[in-house]
Amino acid sequence: MTTTTTLTDRYILAAARSIPESERAEFGRELRERLGDAIDALEASGIAPDAAERAALTELGDPAALAATYLDRPLVLIGPRYFLVWWRLLKLLYAIVLPIGAVAVVFANLLAGDPVGTAFAEAAGVAVSLAVHLGFWTTLVFAIVDRSPGAAPESTWTPDQLPDGAGQERAGRLGDLIASLVFLGFFAALIVLGSSAGIAWVPEFRDVPVLDPDLWSFWLPYFLVLIVLEAAFAVAVYRNGWSWWLAAANLGLNLAFTVPALWLYTTGQLFAPEFLDAIGWPWGEGGEVVATIVVFVVIGVTVWDVVDGVIKTVRGRGGSALALGRI
Repeated sequence: MTTTTTLTDRYILAAARSIPESERAEFGRELRERLGDAIDALEASGIAPDAAERAALTELGDPAALAATYLDRPLVLIGPRYFLVWWRLLKLLYAIVLPIGAVAVVFANLLAGDPVGTAFAEAAGVAVSLAVHLGFWTTLVFAIVDRSPGAAPESTWTPDQLPDGAGQERAGRLGDLIASLVFLGFFAALIVLGSSAGIAWVPEFRDVPVLDPDLWSFWLPYFLVLIVLEAAFAVAVYRNGWSWWLAAANLGLNLAFTVPALWLYTTGQLFAPEFLDAIGWPWGEGGEVVATIVVFVVIGVTVWDVVDGVIKTVRGRGGSALALGRI
C-alpha cells in the first residue's frame, strides 16, 4: 500500500476532531485504509502519487462533513452549503466573545461600586442574553444567505484548506487559554478585593476584609506576580504546545504557589483576624476537620495539575500515557 504523507495525516486529524475520543483510533484506522485503497487505485491508473493523494482527499470532501456522516449527524440546520461555516463561526464567537463580555461586565460593576454578588448576577444575565443574540443573529444571517438565489456560489473543498497539525492543535488549545486567563483575572480580583473589602452581599461581613491586609507587605504582591507568570505560561502553552520545559515550569509554578499558601493557611496568617472572629473560627473539632480537608484538596489539585501537564507533554510527542512508567 502506498505510504501516506503529511497531507493524509492532516486530513485524518481534522476529521477525527469531531469524533468521540473512544472512537478516534478505530475511525482513523478505517479512514487511513480507505484513503490508501483510493490512492492505490488512482496510482494504478497512471496518476502520480501526489496527485493521486490530492484527488482522493478532494473526492472525500470536507473532513468535518465526513465526520458528521460517520456519526450519523446530518448537517441540515442551515443547509449543507453553509452549515460548517456557520457552526465554526458560532463556536468561535461563543469561545471568545462570551467570556470577554462576562468579565467586562463584572469589572465594570465592581469599578462602579456595586456589590460583588450584583456584579456577577448581572454578568450572568448579560452572558445569557449575549449567547442568545449571537446564536440568533448569526443563524439568521446564514439562513438568509442560504436562501437567497444566487447569493454566493457553493464553495468546493480542496486539500489546500487543511490546516497544518500545529494550527489544529493551537485551535484546540484556544479554549484552555481563554479559560485560564479568565480564571487568573478572577483570582487576581479576589486577592485585591478580598484584602481591602468584605463580602458585600453578606451584611455581617460587609466591612470585614477576608485576607489579612498585612500580607501586602510581601505575600499578596508575590501571589499577584505569580498570576502574571501563570498567564505568560498559559500563552506559551497556547503558542508552542506542551514540552518538558513547560511541564517543569508548571511544576515550579505550582510549588511556588502551593507551599507558601498552605504555610500561611496552616500558621493562621492568611485570613484577617476580623474575618476569623466574624465567622467564629475555630469551630472546635469541626475546624480541624475543615482545615485538614482544605489542605488535602489543595495538594490534590496541585498534584493533578502537574500530572496532567506531564500526560499532555507525552501525548504531544506521540507517546501514550501508559508509557509514563517507562520514562
